[in-house]
Amino acid sequence: MAEIIQRDGTWTFDGEALRLVPGRDKGVNPLRRALGELTVPLAALAGVSFEQGRKSGRLRLRLREGADPLLQATGGKLTEGTDPYQLTVESDRYGVAEYLVDEVRNALLLEQVPSSACTAYLLPGPAVPLSVSAGDGTASFDGEHVRLEWNWKTEDAKATAGTRQLALADIAAVEWQPAAGLENGCLRFTVRSAPTKAPPKYDPNSIELWGFKKDPLMALVAAAVQARLPHPGAGTATAAPALEKAPEAAPPAPAKVPEDDHDALLRRLRELGELHRAGVLTAEEFAVAKQAVLKRL
Repeated sequence: MAEIIQRDGTWTFDGEALRLVPGRDKGVNPLRRALGELTVPLAALAGVSFEQGRKSGRLRLRLREGADPLLQATGGKLTEGTDPYQLTVESDRYGVAEYLVDEVRNALLLEQVPSSACTAYLLPGPAVPLSVSAGDGTASFDGEHVRLEWNWKTEDAKATAGTRQLALADIAAVEWQPAAGLENGCLRFTVRSAPTKAPPKYDPNSIELWGFKKDPLMALVAAAVQARLPHPGAGTATAAPALEKAPEAAPPAPAKVPEDDHDALLRRLRELGELHRAGVLTAEEFAVAKQAVLKRL
């Protein structure tokens, strides 16, 4: 098992999944605190990296396209502070961060996890019911209906339509965009029977966001709805997967994997010993990591 504990949060990898727990520090973004603990299965990962800085570094997870409804709904627009798949690492724990990266990468290789896009969500999305107020309204979702209520700051042309009730079956798409520069953001629902290109300020199926602290929380509503819409990659699973299975059935491949795995694990044991002697890993961390490798042998 590999684990790194920081003020920004704790990441733990047990060989099969990464458990991400946000920190309790006041600087942790409200979106990450609201999401709470996340369990990311190894099959959802496309990669992991660690970037060192002068005062702090950053761990980054790269998920397979279509694995997470939150990333699908936000379209890669989450900032460093709001992204739950990034962790700030203090300089004295750089060695532990690099060890965790190595463990995850080795597991991805050993399990032969593909980096291709997913055809189904591998993470469940936020729990419902939930309700968030930001910008010019409040968005609520109970798993079957989206409710949009307006406040005193809502444009009159939109407020006169009254509270909106959207059935999940009528929603074709959902997107969340943060405010950027002079342009406001939005939480927008595309309704099958009433498509519109109106700006969010006038669109009765959108909540306009002005760049305030609670704006990222609207992404929770977007993700919860996205998790219950048809997966965008579901229609692409045709004859292609059958072709991908052919190389796995070739006789030479299975015979070679155990030898490669054994050599990799022996190298890992040597690397762990070097890290322990260099003082990067404590005796306890070294013992836990060593035991995990020996179990694989």
